[in-house]
Amino acid sequence: MITSTTGPQPADFADVRATNLTVVLRFVREHAPCSRADIAASTGLNKATVSSLVADLIDRRLVRETGLTENRVGRPATMLVLDGSPYAAIGVEISVDTVSAVATDLAGERLLTWRRSFSGGDSVNQGMAGVGAIVRRVVGRMAKEERQVLGLAVAVPGLIDVQGTVRIAPNLGWRDADIGGDLTKALRDPGFPIQVDNDANLAALAEQRFGAHAGASDLIYLTGEMGVGAGIILDGRLRRGGRGHSGEIGHVQLDPDGPACHCGRHGCLEAMAGIGAVLRKDPSPAEIQVEIEEVVRLARSGDPESLSTLDSVGRSLGKGVSILANLLDPEVVILGGYYVPLAPWLLPAVHEELGHRVVAGGCHVVASTLGHDAAALGGAARVLDSVDSGRLPGGLSRIP
Repeated sequence: MITSTTGPQPADFADVRATNLTVVLRFVREHAPCSRADIAASTGLNKATVSSLVADLIDRRLVRETGLTENRVGRPATMLVLDGSPYAAIGVEISVDTVSAVATDLAGERLLTWRRSFSGGDSVNQGMAGVGAIVRRVVGRMAKEERQVLGLAVAVPGLIDVQGTVRIAPNLGWRDADIGGDLTKALRDPGFPIQVDNDANLAALAEQRFGAHAGASDLIYLTGEMGVGAGIILDGRLRRGGRGHSGEIGHVQLDPDGPACHCGRHGCLEAMAGIGAVLRKDPSPAEIQVEIEEVVRLARSGDPESLSTLDSVGRSLGKGVSILANLLDPEVVILGGYYVPLAPWLLPAVHEELGHRVVAGGCHVVASTLGHDAAALGGAARVLDSVDSGRLPGGLSRIP
């Protein structure tokens, strides 16, 4: 098996050429600019095989030559970089009142970032009609730029099973929804794969690929939206659990005598450290941004009540993070969503709690640098991961 933690290695099973194409492609992505000799030396593939594989990738416009370098012993070498100019990966995040869309090229450079208001309507069908209209516009934009869409991954805040069915998305009011199938119909069988995943999972993939801690093998992303969820990457791989429901940290009970939670219990992390606890009420989606900005303003001005609330929320958040740290031993826990603007006041209390509660120490907690588009960007990252795993455009592929 090829994993990001051990580096690309040549495979020894039946579809050798398809697998080794992905070995070379991943090496170029991780080490560009690089030469054919660099690839051969690092992967163990012989030079003739590397030359053939690189020629194939150039024909597919996945890799291109970028000139010579003389900063080495011997003859100048022709250097290689990712191309991917004919291709696009699309990620979409559905939240309570907005749909965010991100398109990237093969190297992860953003081609488009949109954020549109969204009303889920009275049914999944109405909601998906609205999402489908936005996705059609994104796909149309890519078509005008003569880019082939490699795939679409959709982030949803809820429980998503391993087949990609939305079992329950409480803030959207959706249950047992086949979002992928509905979008395929809305797009009239677009000819590219559509995947559906939890928003925290995809945001974690975005952090691992594009964030300030890109490349981390053990990373957890905590959402800070209407709910609190965790995307978990261990040993370089996203961990979804047996049914796809991992990361429901928001409903771990911290205090049985604590405030009531929407799940019917008391003292859950979400009730004590979610955005509702910061604002001390359950705000409507339209109110959150304005009210968070007001909390930030008051905290900056030294308002005692606001600072006390943020300290209390930070301590509760620290208790929840300490559970994750002791259980999973991540390198870093990344706070996302509305936690980001509040991080200057939350993090001191979080770190203090970790100091008291984490047995081994060494876990860093930081604010995300990717903004509210993290889950949508993670959707694009999941498509790019599929390419890295063998779903190559233009002929020979290994479907993982």
